[in-house]
Amino acid sequence: MSYIKFDKAQVVNLEYSLAREMIRTNRAGSYSSTTLVGCNTRKYHGLLICPVDELGGERFVLLSSLDVTVVNKDKSFNTGIRKYKGDYFSPKGHKYVEDYDTGDIPARIYRVGGVILKQERLLVHYEEQLLMRYSILEASEPMKLQFRPFLAFRNIHQLTHANLAANTKVDFIENGIESKMYEGFPSLKMQFSTDVEFIPVPDWYLGVEYLEEQKRGYDYSEDLFTPGFFELKAKKGDVIVFSASTKAEKTSGFKQKFTKNASGKIPRDSFINCLRNAAQQFVEKRGGKTLLIAGYPWFGAWGRDTFISLPGIALARHKLVLYREVLDTQINKMKDGLFPNMGNATDPAFNSIDAPLWFFWTVQQYIAHGGTDGWERYGDAAKSVLNAFKNGTAFNIHMRENGLIYADAPGKALTWMDAVVNGVPVTPRRGYAVEINALWYNAICFSIEMATKANDKNFVKEYEKLPELIKKSFLDIFWDEQIGYLADYVNDDEGKNTFVRPNMVIAVSLAYSMLDKEQMKKVLDIADNDLVTTRGLRTLSPRNKMYKGIYKGNQEERDSAYHQGTVWPWLYGPFCEGWLKVYGQQGVQKVKKLIYGLEAVMSEHGISTISEIYDGDPPHMPQGAISQAWSVGEVLRIIDLLETKFEN
Repeated sequence: MSYIKFDKAQVVNLEYSLAREMIRTNRAGSYSSTTLVGCNTRKYHGLLICPVDELGGERFVLLSSLDVTVVNKDKSFNTGIRKYKGDYFSPKGHKYVEDYDTGDIPARIYRVGGVILKQERLLVHYEEQLLMRYSILEASEPMKLQFRPFLAFRNIHQLTHANLAANTKVDFIENGIESKMYEGFPSLKMQFSTDVEFIPVPDWYLGVEYLEEQKRGYDYSEDLFTPGFFELKAKKGDVIVFSASTKAEKTSGFKQKFTKNASGKIPRDSFINCLRNAAQQFVEKRGGKTLLIAGYPWFGAWGRDTFISLPGIALARHKLVLYREVLDTQINKMKDGLFPNMGNATDPAFNSIDAPLWFFWTVQQYIAHGGTDGWERYGDAAKSVLNAFKNGTAFNIHMRENGLIYADAPGKALTWMDAVVNGVPVTPRRGYAVEINALWYNAICFSIEMATKANDKNFVKEYEKLPELIKKSFLDIFWDEQIGYLADYVNDDEGKNTFVRPNMVIAVSLAYSMLDKEQMKKVLDIADNDLVTTRGLRTLSPRNKMYKGIYKGNQEERDSAYHQGTVWPWLYGPFCEGWLKVYGQQGVQKVKKLIYGLEAVMSEHGISTISEIYDGDPPHMPQGAISQAWSVGEVLRIIDLLETKFEN
């Protein structure tokens, strides 16, 4: 039996099955995502979603869904499903689903009368192509199969509606058709591995609704276009492969291509292999660049997330090669000592004070895992960052005379707690931020270490006196002996902010820490008592009057809760590393309990991966993006730490 499998009772329960989604990527910008039963509940769902360079490189939903109808004994059984107004689902194909098996590739089994039909789907690596394999496992007599494609041809962040501008005509190609609804888009080629008849019945299906968008306070109704349907005859033992692609191909090779692409995948047969499989989904190679997508289905490649997630992602496969490719790509994007965080290739945003400092941490991990060219390869970039922070750069980021980094940009949230509502940061944290200065100290100490080994005497001379100054200032400003932990941030106007947040834990976990062992214990203890949950660390103590334990509502309401109590799995990374650092072998069981406790989420929300966030209040329901790079990466990194340093 497969590691993750869903039976009929679970799948036909829409409350259960619509809350569980799959994501597959092609490692080149395309992805395919829907729910267990194939009912799209997000505008981000679709069978083939591709980047279109001619339209700015953003992702566009080409093929939204594909209804398959079994025609047997003059009766038609449509296995598709869509939601319409009033919680009305039509067709209701979910009732034919017997089970859903993740396996190496997603497989859904349908039982329609005496017919048992197996559907499997995959994306071809580095090609804009979806392949779906249909196997007739049981059939008492020959039947007809009808395939009706639903097209969207729109940006993933938008919705489409019936319009006269759409080109509803199709052209015939080998065993299929091609459609190009609007100028600027690629043509979508839909082909079969066998002879098929296409019956043109162009029509708009109006008012298709997306449940998750409705919950999130967005527009949630759209119209989908279908050009008609394909029809073919089938019998027991037949295997049919459907292809949706931006390129036409010889259809005789579809079956072999499916088999080839299905092999070689990391099998999802255990917790660790699910994570390794999920990790690869974030790697994107396009135009000579190697990026890490922060999360699916709506995130892009963000600098901060890239650096934090890369060490764990690299453990899945490719290791040092992936480090180099990703780091080199990021360095080429640097500007004034900063890395782009949000935005896109043509309009990047450099509003991340911590991304450049996490860069040093990532290089530390690179060297710890065998990299031997740290200073030679990354020394110039390191100097650019340190000089920019020391002398001052954008957003009033600068080093003060006490050696600490201070930043104050009105209306901007520069740390990872970056939610902004109506132009006002929810957690402004301006001034001295605790993790920023902890990362700054670590960056300088690590750079001195690398430069010393490389005999870069000029650099060492320039920076060697800073660590002592930074440490003294840091402890003077942040450490509060009376409360027994670090302030979260300090500024000239407010003084110390002593909200219990997880940022102080980062100061414990880093290789170069300014805290002694007793201070580390105190920080970890307060975090353990107030912040640690079974899904990660809360962003604010429940004892704080600002705490929000449930992440829900419209954009403004969700952003207000994003860093005010919401749980983030990636924070297990610094907490668990700090715990092992302080308690050694005695701390292993606690860390294992936390990390391996996440095995329970493999069959929730994003199947076989880890979500972006969870509610702060029990039972800590999954929220946000269904698959997040640093959630997966940091858990993989801690598992590796346990296995390499603490296994007897």
